Amino acid sequence: MTDTIDRPLTELPVPRADDPRLRGWIAFLRAYASVTRRLEAELHAERDLGLAEYDALVQLALADNRRLRMSDLADRVVLSRSGVSRLVDRLESAGLVARAACQEDARVSWATLTDSGFTRLRDASPVHLRGVEAHFLARIPSADRDAFIRALETVVDGLRNAAQPVPLPCPTPEP
Repeated sequence: MTDTIDRPLTELPVPRADDPRLRGWIAFLRAYASVTRRLEAELHAERDLGLAEYDALVQLALADNRRLRMSDLADRVVLSRSGVSRLVDRLESAGLVARAACQEDARVSWATLTDSGFTRLRDASPVHLRGVEAHFLARIPSADRDAFIRALETVVDGLRNAAQPVPLPCPTPEP
């Protein structure tokens, strides 16, 4: 039995447009890209703030004592460790976040939302929340919103809590 890696491309199955897995995935990616582009553009135009910066400020504001370990912040804003480090550098330069080393563990550093950062977040939030409502939630029928949110949270929780990757079924060859 040969591995699919060794098979010529012409022998590999090709995704079909009517495959619900592909259709759902493409719809998710397109919706995500469309909404985030709009939110990013509005935040930049109206508050000179990027969406990643805004998201980091939100995550810090929601955290206990308005601070998170850098690794936890990276997980919450969906950035790599180096990406969140550069983001926090920019926010720290702007006086919106303070970075501090952990006294107990030298490998850990904290990002803390400053009062200026909280003020900046409060100023930008109406723009962001207006955009979320107009470009995202208003497009989902209100009767479906709770189910939609639960479905997304289920995906995140399931992947976060999974001890091992879910085994993928072998694709059935097309006739």
